[in-house]
Amino acid sequence: MFQNALICTDFSDGLYRLVEFVPSLAAGGIKQITFFNNVPLEKEREIPRVDQDNIERSRDRLSAALNNPPPGVKVQVEVECGLPIDNILKLAQNSEADIIFLGMPTRTLLTEKLFGSTTMELTQQTPIPLLILRPQLISAYTTEELDLRCRHIFRYLLIPYDGSKSADYLVEQVKKRVQSQPDCALEKCLLCWILDEGVRKELQPADPLGEAQTKLEAAKAVLSNLDLEVNTEIRQGVPIEALLEAAEIHDITAIAVSSGSTSGFMKWSIPSFTSNILRRSWHPVMYFPPKSN
Repeated sequence: MFQNALICTDFSDGLYRLVEFVPSLAAGGIKQITFFNNVPLEKEREIPRVDQDNIERSRDRLSAALNNPPPGVKVQVEVECGLPIDNILKLAQNSEADIIFLGMPTRTLLTEKLFGSTTMELTQQTPIPLLILRPQLISAYTTEELDLRCRHIFRYLLIPYDGSKSADYLVEQVKKRVQSQPDCALEKCLLCWILDEGVRKELQPADPLGEAQTKLEAAKAVLSNLDLEVNTEIRQGVPIEALLEAAEIHDITAIAVSSGSTSGFMKWSIPSFTSNILRRSWHPVMYFPPKSN
């Protein structure tokens, strides 16, 4: 699905371990990888200055990625000093990245407001898809497990679908990525519709199950000519909980999401659904930023 990855690490998120798995990432379709670490400005007598010593230490820690990359795979290491958001956005543009890897611990909205989140801020500022990984898992994987994770991370996507414009946009983005890469690593998709049990009956369509089945089949048809196995499922419950349960039951490798205003009775908006997945899912989350107006 993607060929040019920007992998950002602060050395506390476990993503620095990926320097040892360049061949595994290449097996998943990646042909260019940039590893990036941001070093804060050093303050001495309140005058910010570049911390050259830390830059060199960071570069040394990431340099293993440069050792014997597979043929046809380009690898580079970048370390910058300054504001993380600004440097990531600049490097993503300069390297022409088509996906950005980031680590983000599970957290509550209150914690995020108190301490901030580079990942959540990037979802607001970049048009480039993000792959969000949980530091606790990346740090705990054995070498064998992490090798398999890197090889298969794009293999099986769970796509939440509710018939809204943002859901259709998400399906189209997946289709576009598959069409642009003939040897795409994506093999399977699961389109999952959650009937929200908390919505009053008078606000639901006359036949919510029938409407869901009809719209799921239409979405499935969009992906049907891509040499993919596409399945559909309808579940009932609280949307975020039901979707995360589906992720546990099926052998998925990532959850694909987007955001935007939604129509219909599910109301999967940023505060109630997409951002909750970004904060709560233990599975990797592939976030497609909405199309700019």
